[in-house]
Amino acid sequence: MQYVGHLDLHHSWERTFRRSGLPLAYSQGFHPQPRLNLACALPLGFTSQCEILDAWLEQDLPIEQIHEMIANALPPGMEVHSLEIIDLQAPALQAQVTSAVYVITFLDEIPDLDDRIQRIIDIDHLPRIRRNKSYDLRSLIEGITILPQNNGGNCGIRVQLAAREAATGRPEELLDELGIKFEATHVHREKLILASS
Repeated sequence: MQYVGHLDLHHSWERTFRRSGLPLAYSQGFHPQPRLNLACALPLGFTSQCEILDAWLEQDLPIEQIHEMIANALPPGMEVHSLEIIDLQAPALQAQVTSAVYVITFLDEIPDLDDRIQRIIDIDHLPRIRRNKSYDLRSLIEGITILPQNNGGNCGIRVQLAAREAATGRPEELLDELGIKFEATHVHREKLILASS
């Protein structure tokens, strides 16, 4: 699942609901689309334990029955941690996400990691350009913590980055500022923070 893109992940959820037999709702019009919304696109190559999906059904069913039917239809690599009924008047899921927490594990030893992290923390601005637009990466970094080495000897960092519309911090851009190649890491999304939480 690590190398399944956002669009393919959306299709995987649609196929899962079809296999489950649940009455998934579709939009109106000439090209009906399944009423499924993922909170925040997961970049290719990342893993996650916290993705959030809104799904609309055509009829009310007990939450335990929905959970069982979905669990029996999920492809390998996907699992449902919890289900809850949502308020239909609530803001769109994408609009509720304010931040994302990532754990970045380094595959190689970085002896001066403390110094590199401290430079990021101490600096006021990190000007960068994305899609021909200038932005300040530093203002999108809400927290960085160095993690102890795990059993395999690799250390890492936990970072909280803004994930609002038009204000999204990306782990690979932070890694670039740290002088660490993305290919020499494993990035795992640990938590999505919603405005309502």
